[in-house]
Amino acid sequence: MTPMKVDFKYSTDFLAMNAPELSDTCMHLLCTAGEGSFVFNERCYHIVKNDLVVIPMPARVSNIAAHADMQVEWFAADYKFLQNLLPSNNYGIGGSISLNHDPVIKLTDEQVALLLADFHRLRDRMGDRHLLFYRELMGSLCLTMMYDIFEPHAQRDATDTHSDRTAFIVKQLMALLSSGISRTERDVSYYAERLNVSPKYLSATIKRVTGHSVTSYIDRHTVPILKDYLNDERLSLTQIAERMNFSSLSYFSRYCTKHLGQSPSEYRQSLQPK
Repeated sequence: MTPMKVDFKYSTDFLAMNAPELSDTCMHLLCTAGEGSFVFNERCYHIVKNDLVVIPMPARVSNIAAHADMQVEWFAADYKFLQNLLPSNNYGIGGSISLNHDPVIKLTDEQVALLLADFHRLRDRMGDRHLLFYRELMGSLCLTMMYDIFEPHAQRDATDTHSDRTAFIVKQLMALLSSGISRTERDVSYYAERLNVSPKYLSATIKRVTGHSVTSYIDRHTVPILKDYLNDERLSLTQIAERMNFSSLSYFSRYCTKHLGQSPSEYRQSLQPK
C-alpha cells in the first residue's frame, strides 16, 4: 500500500523521522535534550542538545537510535514546495549541497529559540486548511524558518575547509550557474568542458553529492531567466528564443511547456488581468 503523501507535519517522535510518508519532504529536526544517532548517506551522525538536522528526502535515514532522555521537535514539509519558495540563485542551492555532505548544524541558544518559535507557528497554523490562502500562509512561515536556518548554516560553511576534488567540482558548477550563463548554455557537456572533466564524471559527481542531476540545476537557474523575459512585453517570443540561444521557436516552446506547464503564449496570457 502506497503511503499517503505529506505536505506538512510536526512531531516530537525522533524514531519516526524516516517514516515512509515523509519520503518526499525535507526534514528539520531540533534536539532539545539528551542525545541520539542515525545513519545518512552511509555515514553515522551523533546529535546532542541544540543540534539541528536538515535532511531532504529523509527516507535515506536508517539505524535511528535515541537515549531515554532524548527530546526533539521536528517539522517536515513537501520538498518541492520548499524549493519553489526560493529564487534559483539563493543560498538554498549551495546549502542543499552542503547538507548532503553534513546535515547537522550546531545552534546557539538564541538560534534555538528562534527556530522553535518558527516550528510552533507552523504547528499552530497547520490546521487552517479552510483558509483560501492556506498554502501561501504556510509558505510564508516556511520561508521565515528557512532563513532562520540559513544564518547558522552559512556560518558553519564559512569555517568549513572542504578541499577535495568532489567539493571543488560542485562549487565551481554552482559558481558558473550563478553567473547566469545558463541563459544561453544548457548542455551538460558545456559545463563539463569548462570544469575540465567528462560529462559522465560531472553527472555522476553531482548526482552522488546532491542527489539531483546536473540538468535539474541548470533548469533551476534557467527558468527564472525565462520568466523574466516572458514578463517583458517589449520582447517578442522570437527575440526571447534568440536571446536564450534556442535552435528554433518550436524547441523554445517545448522547453516552456515542460518547465512552466504552459506554452510561451499561454504563460503570457496568464499574466493578463482577468
